[in-house]
Amino acid sequence: MEHFKMEVSGSIRRILMKKSIIFRYFGMVLLIAFFGLNITQAQSKELLIWHYERDNAMDAAWQVAMDDFAKTHPRVNVKFERKVFEQIQETARMILNSRACPDVMYINKGNSTCGIYAKDGLITPLDEVAVKYGWDKILKPSIQTTCRYDQNGIMGSGKLYGVTNYGEFVLVYYNKGWFNKYNLEVPTSLEEFEKVCEVFVKNKVTPMVIGGSDRWPQTQNWYEFALYKAERKFISDFQLLQDDIDFKGPEFSFATDKFLSFVKNGYFERNSNGIKYDDANNAFYLGEYPMILTGSWLFGAVMEQVKTFDWGVFIMPNKKYNTGSGGNLWIVPQNAKNKELAYEFINLTLQPKYQTIMAEAGGIPVNADLNLIKDQKIRDLNALFTEIVEKDGLAFYPDWPVPGFMDALGGGLQNLFTGRMNKERFLNSISNTYYDYKNTIK
Repeated sequence: MEHFKMEVSGSIRRILMKKSIIFRYFGMVLLIAFFGLNITQAQSKELLIWHYERDNAMDAAWQVAMDDFAKTHPRVNVKFERKVFEQIQETARMILNSRACPDVMYINKGNSTCGIYAKDGLITPLDEVAVKYGWDKILKPSIQTTCRYDQNGIMGSGKLYGVTNYGEFVLVYYNKGWFNKYNLEVPTSLEEFEKVCEVFVKNKVTPMVIGGSDRWPQTQNWYEFALYKAERKFISDFQLLQDDIDFKGPEFSFATDKFLSFVKNGYFERNSNGIKYDDANNAFYLGEYPMILTGSWLFGAVMEQVKTFDWGVFIMPNKKYNTGSGGNLWIVPQNAKNKELAYEFINLTLQPKYQTIMAEAGGIPVNADLNLIKDQKIRDLNALFTEIVEKDGLAFYPDWPVPGFMDALGGGLQNLFTGRMNKERFLNSISNTYYDYKNTIK
């Protein structure tokens, strides 16, 4: 009997041992599967970044930042997709409203773009993140104007929805060889600027080219004229949708008259409507035109591309305000899949290493030690911007105030250029677009 009990007991132990081995085996399989899945997931985590800058200071700095981010995050696939400005401008709302949006997206600032997306709840507010990383200390209040939007999507106050890396403004690039040939000096007034243009025209040289096919370059040329008659209250009313403005008042009336005068007198290339922005820039690089009015974002490209002549820059002379602002914005879509990684990357681009790379490539950084910059042209560019900011001279961009204003203003200026629209119809058109939207938020 005892022998039987021992045999039974031994059988039970063997059965239990086998079960234990089986359970341990399956347990190991489950653990391997679990940890293997986690490793695969960590390795396959992706940071998707979209921006449209190309061959300029921002592009140079951000490329290094992306490379460094990938090195310090070996289990993250840093994926970059370069877009074009018009593509983002036209499709951003649809992309932000989908699950296909990137984790970090670069968009145009202003009421008609970032403001609308913020109002619609498509962008992640960044106030707490900004305090965590110290962005609120890096970005000066005047630079934050275009980063903050209220409940109506109007810039200047409210939550922080975007982060800029840089400043920008509109200025004139000029070919010193052309100026020296006709004994011309940098103008100190609008009247002198027009006299410079007239000298070129009399010598059968077209003074300026505009990439009018892309519309927005014409809006900046026109707005620079408006700023000769503008005061801060008008700029704030127009841009921030405060008090009503008169589109047939002295500011836009003068701008339109002056724009038409430049067209009539041949100061602009007559085929400007058929020239793309990049082609206009290339023509300047080749020395075909003495001047081009565009943004500081082109500075690095001019440094790199112009090889056959000396060049310089000046702001349109003798006015208080200048087209410009903090730069376009990094935003984190509400539907982004990897927000924490997005915050880390944005923070990296604000660090002095990348800001200095931007400065050395001809940009206007917000957090670089400019004493490290040796190129005098770059130092002069940053000094110009600092001077404008210190005088509260940034007047933003004319297409910002309301959705669809770029179409109305840019398209209207194209028609004005060719004579398909007169001054009266043009001013009525942009006024209607502006007030059709403004009246919905009163």
